[in-house]
Amino acid sequence: MATAHKDGPPAQPSNPGLTAGLLGLAKNLLGLIISRIELASLEMSEIGAHLVRFAVIFVLAAVALWFAVAFWSVLIVLLAWDTWGWKILALLGFVFSSATVALVFYARSVLMQGKLSLPATMAELRKDRDALL
Repeated sequence: MATAHKDGPPAQPSNPGLTAGLLGLAKNLLGLIISRIELASLEMSEIGAHLVRFAVIFVLAAVALWFAVAFWSVLIVLLAWDTWGWKILALLGFVFSSATVALVFYARSVLMQGKLSLPATMAELRKDRDALL
């Protein structure tokens, strides 16, 4: 049979001190930072895939567009040269310039939709900032 020692007071749970509290806070903060980095890296990999796909499609479309523009322009110039003369070149220049401006604005609107941003990461970082401040 075991006997109880009467030498000292019974063991009480120790209260965490300031150092232990700060270590716990630092541990939680480090865990939060690591989870945010993991989320950002996941979103960056998705953005990378979208960016590569966008670049390949853009390059292929640009090459196809150049061939189409060249062949149609030559055909239009050949067919209209007898009646319009040099004016057909000015008209084609205006049409292609207008198309270029329209395409630039369209590409800008696609980029402004935020498909290359980090929406989930930014939302979580805003929540963290609001919670800490």
